[in-house]
Amino acid sequence: MFNDDEWDGNSVTVEQFISKLFDTLKLPEFMKSEEELRRLWSNPITRLELLKSLDDHGFSKDDLIQLKSIIDANNSDLFDVLEYVSFANFPMTREDRVSSAKSNIYNFVNDKQRDFIDFILRNYIKDGEDELQLSKLPIAINLKYGSISGAEVNLGSIKEIKKVFIDFQKYLYLDQVA
Repeated sequence: MFNDDEWDGNSVTVEQFISKLFDTLKLPEFMKSEEELRRLWSNPITRLELLKSLDDHGFSKDDLIQLKSIIDANNSDLFDVLEYVSFANFPMTREDRVSSAKSNIYNFVNDKQRDFIDFILRNYIKDGEDELQLSKLPIAINLKYGSISGAEVNLGSIKEIKKVFIDFQKYLYLDQVA
């Protein structure tokens, strides 16, 4: 992919290599702004569409997961890998992301919803962003409440549960300005 003349025989840092690699491959046009990346990533529906589009452009999820190791971000979200590669922002751990976002998340939910979101967030910290996929929602409901009807008693209708599940994620990916 790179010829030796590009490096002039000098050693390069991991950051320089990654930068050159992604400059050469050209991330798709929809990665123009950090705000756009956050908007796409903060909704489980558009997140899946983004990952598919990245895969269609030669950036597979497996490649991004491997990149986590290279940049020492195994406890970070794939969002952080994309943000690092696209905008040179250092990765945040999932635990730090949750800690930074909790107060914003809790502002829009009741105590029972908060308990459920805490359950989801513990799984997210432990297992990663796949826990935030809509396809994982029925599994999480059954693990937490034993059944859909058990969840409805505590959280409201399936439509309401789905809305809370989708809506809290936008707060998880807000820009955490110090």
